[in-house]
Amino acid sequence: MNATFWFKALELILALGLLVMVHEFGHYFFSRLFGVWVEKFYLFFNPWFSLAKWKPAGKKDKDGNEVKTSWRATTYGIGWLPLGGYCKIAGMIDESMDTEQMKQPAQPYEFRAKPAWQRLFIMIGGVLFNFLLAIVIYSGIVYTYGEMYINFTDATEGMDYCDSAHKLGFVDGDIPLAAGDKELTYLDADVLQTMLTSETVKVLRNHKDTVTIKIPANYIFEANKDAENGQMFMQYRLPVVISQTQPRMGAENAGLKCGDRILAVNNDTTPTYSELTPTLEKYAGKVVKLHYTRDGKDMVSDVEVDENGKLGIMLTEPTKIYKVNVKEYNVFQSIPRGAQMGWDKLVSYVKQLKFVFTKQGAQSLGGFGAIGSIFPETWSWLDFWSITAFLSVILAVMNILPIPALDGGHVLFLLFEIITGRQPSEKFLERAQTIGMLLLFGLLLFANGNDIYRYFFK
Repeated sequence: MNATFWFKALELILALGLLVMVHEFGHYFFSRLFGVWVEKFYLFFNPWFSLAKWKPAGKKDKDGNEVKTSWRATTYGIGWLPLGGYCKIAGMIDESMDTEQMKQPAQPYEFRAKPAWQRLFIMIGGVLFNFLLAIVIYSGIVYTYGEMYINFTDATEGMDYCDSAHKLGFVDGDIPLAAGDKELTYLDADVLQTMLTSETVKVLRNHKDTVTIKIPANYIFEANKDAENGQMFMQYRLPVVISQTQPRMGAENAGLKCGDRILAVNNDTTPTYSELTPTLEKYAGKVVKLHYTRDGKDMVSDVEVDENGKLGIMLTEPTKIYKVNVKEYNVFQSIPRGAQMGWDKLVSYVKQLKFVFTKQGAQSLGGFGAIGSIFPETWSWLDFWSITAFLSVILAVMNILPIPALDGGHVLFLLFEIITGRQPSEKFLERAQTIGMLLLFGLLLFANGNDIYRYFFK
């Protein structure tokens, strides 16, 4: 394992450490707010021993006996296994499976003694704090760095359009110039809205011809429906410039490097990612001649395409290829923009979840290795915080899924109690917790097994 592996591992541990602390603090905050004691608050897991732990000394009554309070009931610690963390709440069936405690009479400071609505807030606290953290990070990013954008005229490869836009007459590679009488500069929500509601849109085609396209009066509704199904009206065409190669896959085995730009697969030209993807799928499981440039020189290599039509590459972002402009935000402008960015990431990720349940989605599922691979090979505060914010959104979404042992499973049972007025039995909750933990453990093994399989055999 080289230095890059350990550097990315460190970045991953730092990001996950922050996300876990914030998530568990969300549970801790609402527990303390409603007078529920937290017995343990741990960063990372601590089977057999802890790296560090601390428990505040209890107050003494007049007879010299220790008196516990909410604050002093908690043991704070750091475990040695960096796979998560936990907040052990008194009187709750959780991953600790402390059933002995549940056999005792309920105490007023316990989770089970509180009204269902308070228990609901305690359970969604982690998810809520993760989402708020993402908003804070995105707000900080746009305040500190501004928001980068690319003028349409600087995106030399033009734009990719959805199927319904193609039917109107748009062609992939067209560069938007104007909507009606309004000049178009760069892609954002306002520009998109203007294009979809105008009678005509002018585009530059093949860098020489100006073409006018008519937009039907109600087309915006069709475009919105496309967006709901994951097809954006248009997006920047992405030249295939490699930023990283994945271990033991075709690109790395063939010696491709960061900065290489792929131009063709066999005799099929693939100047952008939108052409490359279907072309590789056509050659899935075969060896192809890959045409690319490196430092201005034309090169050709034999590269193996896996059965899913993948080379094992990560692409360089458009902002690192095209000329970039920066839109600056003050403090008051950065907060709503950060909230919008957080919400957009949340909606986008939720829409992508359905692909996990397909065969290809299951095969591409990854564990800690896959997550760690998205971090850059050299330190960048912007990249680190951007990835951490996105992971915070992912953690929030995954934890709210209605699976026993996850926050979403507890929320599901609490909603059932609030609606029906009937609380599930402790025996049922224990069994559900056990089943949920087995499912999660199996998923964890499967995802990380995929990483191991790809590393050693792919």
